[in-house]
Amino acid sequence: MSEEFIRLSKLMAERGLCSRREADSFIERGLVLVDGQVVNQLGTKVSPSVQIKLAPQAQKQQSSLVTIILNKPIGYVSAQPEPGYEPAIKLLTPANQFGERSQPLKREHLQGLAVAGRLDIDSQGLLLFTQDGRLAKLIIGEHGKLEKEYLVRVNGDLSDAQMQLLRHGLSLDGKPLKPAQVEWINREQLRFVLTEGRKRQIRRMCDAVGLKVLGLKRVRIGKLRLGNLPEGKWRFVGAGEKL
Repeated sequence: MSEEFIRLSKLMAERGLCSRREADSFIERGLVLVDGQVVNQLGTKVSPSVQIKLAPQAQKQQSSLVTIILNKPIGYVSAQPEPGYEPAIKLLTPANQFGERSQPLKREHLQGLAVAGRLDIDSQGLLLFTQDGRLAKLIIGEHGKLEKEYLVRVNGDLSDAQMQLLRHGLSLDGKPLKPAQVEWINREQLRFVLTEGRKRQIRRMCDAVGLKVLGLKRVRIGKLRLGNLPEGKWRFVGAGEKL
């Protein structure tokens, strides 16, 4: 039985070397080595067992990609502008930079910057922008397992059975939800830790067990925490910080 070949750009993305778009750019510029040989033809198919290495120029380009944490206020949309509402990226200005400014904001930092893990317009907290396709895939990829932590103010009571449903057993749009960590912080606030991000997931989960959500704030993605970042302010993710 002959081995099934795969597009090089797809294999690079699957291995977490870069996004498919970045892979195509690197291939086109002759910055990808397959089993020690430069491949510069878009659409090239290879064996899934090949060794792939990025040229130093490509590695340097990746190391210069920026990631930004914003404490998004309520009323801003995460990505696509909506009539009457500002996109959160408009808050990424020099005046809104928080803390150490040894790395000032430059125009090139905003190029190709995309949201990785959206927040609803009526939610607040940690919103991540990144130029790094590898990072985005870790957060929003279909097989992503990164934890996202939320503090949720609610109105209503939960029986033990309903709490168990929140933790595991609910479905949205006909598809079962992955297990979640859910616990009371106090009489009015729940802590949710999810490994997926369906549209308005927490609000719909709460609605399914008779809780009304009064406020929702994301405080962590993976190992990245909102910390003491003020509302409406942003900062660069440092080189030593990992997801």
